[in-house]
Amino acid sequence: MQTDILITNIGQLLTMDKKGPVKGSEMNDLPVMENAAIAVKDGRIVWHGPADQAGNFDADKTIDAESRLVTPGLVEPHTHLVFGGSREEEMALKQQGVPYLDILKQGGGILSTVRSTREATYEELLKKALFHLDRMAMHGITTVEAKSGYGLEKETELKQLKVAKEANAKHPLDIVTTFLGAHAIPPGYKENPDSFLDLMAELFDEIKAENLAEFVDIFTETGVFSVEQSRRYLLKAKEKGFGVKIHADEIDQLGGTELAVEVGAISGEHLAVASDEGVRKLASSDTIGVLLPGTIFYLGKDTYAPARKMIDEGAAIAISTDFNPGSSVTENLQLIMSIAALKLKMSPAEIWHAVTVNAAHAIGRGDTAGMIAEDRAADIVIWDAPNYMYIPYHYGVNHANTVLKNGEVIYRRGTVR
Repeated sequence: MQTDILITNIGQLLTMDKKGPVKGSEMNDLPVMENAAIAVKDGRIVWHGPADQAGNFDADKTIDAESRLVTPGLVEPHTHLVFGGSREEEMALKQQGVPYLDILKQGGGILSTVRSTREATYEELLKKALFHLDRMAMHGITTVEAKSGYGLEKETELKQLKVAKEANAKHPLDIVTTFLGAHAIPPGYKENPDSFLDLMAELFDEIKAENLAEFVDIFTETGVFSVEQSRRYLLKAKEKGFGVKIHADEIDQLGGTELAVEVGAISGEHLAVASDEGVRKLASSDTIGVLLPGTIFYLGKDTYAPARKMIDEGAAIAISTDFNPGSSVTENLQLIMSIAALKLKMSPAEIWHAVTVNAAHAIGRGDTAGMIAEDRAADIVIWDAPNYMYIPYHYGVNHANTVLKNGEVIYRRGTVR
């Protein structure tokens, strides 16, 4: 059979080809193929199997993996990709113990990013988003979710969503967009957050008509939106045909995890202080817990999401960078894999499920991303690593050697696109 690309001499191949999402103890059962090969034609995988059968294929191009680890492209299920400015000056303030509310009063915090995003032109935001997508591609990510939420008014929220849509068209990576207009309560609405939620809900029809987002998200937290407000808002979004997500139980235990399950959210995200009842409900549902250990690490907190309890109870877990300018400033999902091992006490096998098949299901891409299988897009990473345990073990560096998206090499060590 004639093919476009043949990847040979694979030391370990992680196929991740279980029907997902993968839950509970099954996350520790990793599909590993030794001494393997992959054939690619027209951007899709047409075969994978033992390396000694690769001779059945003639290829225009052969890539020798040199006994390296090969996996599906990583899936990044929670980012705030499109934003203006940066907030490096806040790091020293946080180290000095300045409370976040005081930083807000000084014009910092999320309102600083909101101001910068409002002031940035469309072209500036697009250029910046493409830069960050290149960084993600370099680190082995081939599919990424992007949230709005730094406008907190109609014009800028739509600008963010339109930038994400154009970035999806211009960049090799696939972008799944989420409307997070309900990310914070802006000045002027502090005494009447319901009116602000109504304002954001007025955008649902336009967003749906222009295909600007697949999901709607809300930040359920003390000082932001209550469980009841979040319930009403998410149910309105579902009535308009959106899938729903929820920032839940990040700081205070309000019952956001339970709400995610109640409203049939595709994912509950953060979940650092999820209750025991919330964990049980998560485990008995189809909602995926998207955990963000990099945020806890960056903010210097001690309470990480109870990943072990969630997995032991039978939940499906994904992990993410939570890439954003305020609380997790990294595009390196490999680093988050290491933090998940060290702080969430997840095994390497569980971690790989959390950044491939489960992450794909958490953004509605379970049928297209996060797996090596026939007729799937050839989203493939060749790693400078001998086995799957090595990536979380050797932390803080980029192990990606070669990244393919739809059968095209978009990164080779030293070169992007």
